[in-house]
Amino acid sequence: MAEAHGHGHHQDGPIRLAVSAIGVVFGDIGTSPLYAFRETFAGHHKLTLDTLHIMGVVSLMFWSMMIVVTLKYVSVIMRADNKGEGGSLALLALISGRTKNQRWSQGIILLGVFATALFYGDSMITPAVSVLGAIEGLTVAAPGFSTLVLPLAVAIIVGLFSIQRSGTSKVGLFFGPVMLTYFLVISTLGVISIAKTPEIIWALSPTYAFSFFAADPLRAFLALGSVVLAVTGAEALYADMGHFGRNPIRRSWLFFVLPALILNYMGQGALLARDGMTALESPFYLLAPEMLRLPLVILATMAAIIASQAVISGAFSVTQQAIQLGFVPRLRIEHTSASTAGQIYIPIVNWALLVMVLLLVLSFRTSSNLTSAYGIAVTGAMTIDTCLLAVVLFRLWNWPSYYAVPLLGLLFVVDGAYLAANLTKIPDGGWFPLLIGLIVFVLLTTWSKGRKLMIERMRDSAMPMKVFIQSAATAATRVPGTAVFMTSTAEGVPHALLHNLKHNKVLHERIILLTVKIMDEPYCPDDGRCQLEHLDNGFHRMILNYGFMQEPDVPAALARIDQCGASFRMMDTSFFLSRQTLLPSDHPGMMIWREKLFAWMLRNAESAMEFFRLPTNRVVELGSQVEI
Repeated sequence: MAEAHGHGHHQDGPIRLAVSAIGVVFGDIGTSPLYAFRETFAGHHKLTLDTLHIMGVVSLMFWSMMIVVTLKYVSVIMRADNKGEGGSLALLALISGRTKNQRWSQGIILLGVFATALFYGDSMITPAVSVLGAIEGLTVAAPGFSTLVLPLAVAIIVGLFSIQRSGTSKVGLFFGPVMLTYFLVISTLGVISIAKTPEIIWALSPTYAFSFFAADPLRAFLALGSVVLAVTGAEALYADMGHFGRNPIRRSWLFFVLPALILNYMGQGALLARDGMTALESPFYLLAPEMLRLPLVILATMAAIIASQAVISGAFSVTQQAIQLGFVPRLRIEHTSASTAGQIYIPIVNWALLVMVLLLVLSFRTSSNLTSAYGIAVTGAMTIDTCLLAVVLFRLWNWPSYYAVPLLGLLFVVDGAYLAANLTKIPDGGWFPLLIGLIVFVLLTTWSKGRKLMIERMRDSAMPMKVFIQSAATAATRVPGTAVFMTSTAEGVPHALLHNLKHNKVLHERIILLTVKIMDEPYCPDDGRCQLEHLDNGFHRMILNYGFMQEPDVPAALARIDQCGASFRMMDTSFFLSRQTLLPSDHPGMMIWREKLFAWMLRNAESAMEFFRLPTNRVVELGSQVEI
């Protein structure tokens, strides 16, 4: 299987890519030690600080990272790349493109869309809990400044979202070295603590996890809701695969990040075993000597900012994919780097995330309270990924049952246990990511369904092209130049063409009926970009193909086409767009409230002129009315 296609980063050496991956991919899972271990003992379901529980929790965290991250994501799911791209939508596009069984594929699509919706809930909680968890170290390092925790968190979050417009490429250069330093520091602190209590090493045996469940099954089950915090961010390894490639992420995880996290969690366990309740206030920061705690707060805060940045960039990337795959209306997308296509900024997503993150910080006020809301979105998405993996194993890879069934059985048991444990958090804040996920799911599915209905109605009412060319087109006056009529369906006469002829009574010498199609693959090669069909009387039907990770640039594509008469000159070309107005139907295709929601989304979508990069002084918009 190919590594990520179309990315210039593959010219970099493997070590540089691995360091870059540490900076971007592992921020979320890397900042989990700030709060995961503490919450397991001091959270809503407190545990006794004795050998059974400490060794059991360390064992659970180790084997969770081994099964969920190392086995599931790094070893198996990362093989299911869509031309190098990963993530729920890329996996969904891969499955949809390879399987045509309509009976069950609709359910699979809904699952993939819900996983994407849950991601937005996660992307709101991650910056809030990471930044708060890091800055709360002030209460340990400099107790006099503890009142500044909330104002500082708000200031950092506002500053982080404010710099998104200018791009993160310059800041990104520091991500790798900062996270490299952070992981080296937390592993060193862990080793020093382990050396004082070496018996903690035995916790790597799974027998301690089983002993925990055997001796205290209810508390062990409830503890899973906090233990899972140690693997939040695992899905980022898969989602960011297209930016770095599979192998650099694997190397970084197996040889650097995984050992650092294990050493730190074992170090925190050893500290609790030695100092008991006095260490429970903040086992992460109390690993460090008193004189180094303030520098550790600063380093951890930088790591938390990097973790937040990765999630924000991920939200932009997922939104772009969702737009291209037809789940989100066109939105304004700005490029923040001339050299890197993947660095984008979506204003409405950025400011919506900022508002929600600030509401979370000001409502929950501490990272401990926020961890109650954290986990449901992550475990929900992980469970859905396992469902999609089942389809991949049986339908795409044709694995024999004796390999696939035991693997899927293990993953479903682990994911199911974590999801069930997190569902107990719903009254304490877990409702928030579920509510956000449900709202986003309704928006995504409403837009997708409404768009399909609208295209079907327009196709049904469209005049056959052959009839139009033989009748109206032969009688109309022809004027010099080229007219490009943008149409969402590659069949029938576009409404804009009919309205233009009706009002202006003329047709251009060369008429292009242009449809932009987004494929189920991330990248479309240049030689497959254009499909051209020559019709009679100067009419041509053209389809421009783009991958779901690419952005359509119609003038640039037209400039490369030489099989359609004279070359295209923008000064001689007019672009005609149709702007639809929805009318209530006697037989609505959706519930009335969803029709109204779709109409609102349609009105607020980005103009096709800007989305397709059409020259503003060469565009004519004509209205049409559609019933759905």
